[in-house]
Amino acid sequence: MSRDDLAATLRGLDGQSYARYRSLVGDWPLAAATLSVVRVQADPFAPPSRVRVTLPGAAPQQLTTTADRRRALAGFLLRRLQRALRGSPVLVDAGGPEVLERSAGRVAADGTVTVEMGVPMPGPKRRILGREAATLLGETLPAAVAQLRWSGFADDDRAAATGFVETVEDAVALRAALADRGLVAFVADGAVLPRRSGVDDRPLEDATPFASPPSLRVTIATPNAGEVTGLGVPEGVTLIVGGGYHGKSTLLRAIEAGVYDHRPGDGRERVVARDDAVKVRAEDGRSVVRTDVSAFVSHLPSGQKGETQPTDDFSTTNASGSTSQAASMVEAVEAGAGALLVDEDTSATNIMIRDGRMQQLIASEPLVPFVERIRPLWAERGVSSILVMGGSGDYLGVADAVIMMDAYRASEVTERAHEIAAQGATRAVEHSGFPAVTRRVVDPSSLDPTGRQGKRRVTARGVDTLTFGEEDVDLSAVEQIVDRSQVTGIGRALALLGEGVLDGTIPLGEGLDLLDAELAREGVDALLGGGRDATDLAVPRRHEVAAALNRLRTVKVRELLR
Repeated sequence: MSRDDLAATLRGLDGQSYARYRSLVGDWPLAAATLSVVRVQADPFAPPSRVRVTLPGAAPQQLTTTADRRRALAGFLLRRLQRALRGSPVLVDAGGPEVLERSAGRVAADGTVTVEMGVPMPGPKRRILGREAATLLGETLPAAVAQLRWSGFADDDRAAATGFVETVEDAVALRAALADRGLVAFVADGAVLPRRSGVDDRPLEDATPFASPPSLRVTIATPNAGEVTGLGVPEGVTLIVGGGYHGKSTLLRAIEAGVYDHRPGDGRERVVARDDAVKVRAEDGRSVVRTDVSAFVSHLPSGQKGETQPTDDFSTTNASGSTSQAASMVEAVEAGAGALLVDEDTSATNIMIRDGRMQQLIASEPLVPFVERIRPLWAERGVSSILVMGGSGDYLGVADAVIMMDAYRASEVTERAHEIAAQGATRAVEHSGFPAVTRRVVDPSSLDPTGRQGKRRVTARGVDTLTFGEEDVDLSAVEQIVDRSQVTGIGRALALLGEGVLDGTIPLGEGLDLLDAELAREGVDALLGGGRDATDLAVPRRHEVAAALNRLRTVKVRELLR
């Protein structure tokens, strides 16, 4: 069949029942490409039909030499395709400023480019509009995908594609250099950190470019941009302090987003954080399943006079702010976090601090504030912390580095902070050390995405909610989720864990190691299934997968390994 055959077929379907669109499923040749109709929607109100276009030899060899280059080029091509289809009903999952590995666009080592799109097939009254469909699939779509061929790029387009790929490659190199330098994060001089608004992730116009304090300035070599200077956030305990609205949280948000690569022009292209940096916060009402929170909650009243209950095997369907944050911190460590990112604005005060006056007033306090655990968490467990803190001086004495933000300008004030802390202790130390994290063995059968109708239900509802089986998982407090397609990937990863990665005997952390290995080996195909399922998804980190698992109310834990 030819492209004319597809258009003729669609015109021949004009006026017929909408269900006749299903006859299109299969492969249709285009000029030097193949259009595959993977899935056809059941009616005009169902999710859009899914089509795939394969273009052999479309990408140049110099931009396909590594997996990171191929991921970056795919990101560039998806954005180019989205622009080419602007004004049409075709849906392209190009994403936002982050450059993620997506099912919507892939580039192979041999230069083959594959893109997938959602196409709402025209037929508002359940009757096929064949002529409109013929124009859409026979003219509009082929013209757009033809723009993905390198041979048709103008010089400016080639320069833009190369720059996009090299920007991502440099970010990968910066991130890879952190561990050897004893750093948790890097913020390049000249980076633009503020965003335009809470719903507009573009860089703020006329924002103050970031400048690193000389005492914490480092230089890192990159493969394309050469040597880059900026703030090196050291391992250990780092405080970000300053007055309100001076840029403390903005700096932390840029660091938390630094676990992802960003496109050119975002302002945060050279802001990177270690892959295992995890943002944690209080989260009233979340569920907690058999988690050892004793590091932060020594005991809880049982409701009976004089009796308490242990917290080394803690479950609840309605956690408080303090117990939810305690659970999130130990769960992050269990999942392999090497750094915790904490902002006092989104934390439970009583899990963060307890001053000397309260110590005198309240003799029996079950909560162990983070200030007691933060240093041994680093010294004994190797987990760093970056905290935004403006309301408690108790952290000054436990910090390795203190960064002051003043009108979005950074300076180091560690020495002054230590001097202030040494002038007199305001609280007594009540706890020492950091206990071993209890490992949980998850029952894989509790990770079942099957709904009541016997069909798999893994659906993203924005970036805040995952429908998994019959459960809606609230992900609104998992702040490093940046993309709806990530949520779909998280759901698929949970299903993969339940379908064989977890066997009911190994602890969750080891299961996440196996998941990482499979994703490294198979990439997005591991989540799509052997038959190349038809959906938009992005490959998630293990930490967001673990966070979703920990918030899934149906999850069961078979055993605790101490």
